[in-house]
Amino acid sequence: MGYYLVPPVYRPPSEAASLIFQVTLGCSHNACSFCVSYKGKRFRVKTWEEIEADINAAKVYYHNITRVFLADGNAMVAETGLLLKVLEKLYHDFPYLERVGIYARASDFLSKKPEDLKKLSEAGITLAYLGLESGDDRILKMIHKGSTVAEIIDGGRKAQEAGLPLSVTVIIGVGGPELSEEHAIATAKAASAINPAYLSALTMLIPENSFMDRKVKKGEFKLLTPEQTLQELRVMLENMTLTNCVFRSNHASNYLPLKGVLNQDREKLLALIQRALAHPELLRPEFMRAL
Repeated sequence: MGYYLVPPVYRPPSEAASLIFQVTLGCSHNACSFCVSYKGKRFRVKTWEEIEADINAAKVYYHNITRVFLADGNAMVAETGLLLKVLEKLYHDFPYLERVGIYARASDFLSKKPEDLKKLSEAGITLAYLGLESGDDRILKMIHKGSTVAEIIDGGRKAQEAGLPLSVTVIIGVGGPELSEEHAIATAKAASAINPAYLSALTMLIPENSFMDRKVKKGEFKLLTPEQTLQELRVMLENMTLTNCVFRSNHASNYLPLKGVLNQDREKLLALIQRALAHPELLRPEFMRAL
């Protein structure tokens, strides 16, 4: 058997240089209204034999890799014992390996014992990606997130207390114009409560034929204008209380790529947003935006 991936495959922008192994196929939740990434995949956790075969095949060609990403949608849902076996083999077979990232849902952290999360940290998971999306429970319910704000905060804190660094994502515009300010303030508070090592902002893009796409076509949901997305991000940053958190809005969905450390770079980031609002020609054109 050779090393192969079952499409489609997704990874965070920061994992562009990582070798990908699928521990799971699809997403265990697979119901978020803004996402169609895994709609064509039936969820399952791959067997140890399948994963072992992938690693054995890949190490022949990628012996010198330094980074690995464990896919699909929330590989953290796999049993701790399986993940530990995967990590042990990865670090054994790839001697230069320095970093292993993984997608997770809050429920994955909440369902594991603290000692299991600590074992995963000690075994070499160096970054877990967690979607907050919004700090407003009304919006989380609207987008069928399947988690409450309290659950996401608790799960995120539990992971970090066990030594698992987090990269948390939020979505600009996910509440539409009507809930823009409430979304921005509540999301800033929730993200601050987690206080992750990394925070990424994406801008709402609606895939064709998704649940949200149908709502837009019925006139039940409106996307923010480019200017409104910047105004929402400004309010969000103004209400953040983070400590040494690396912030990025470099995802292809965003109109304005930003980077900095919060809260110390907040004023610089706010000034860049204000400049872009005054000069909209600086914004990324629509044809260059993508999920």
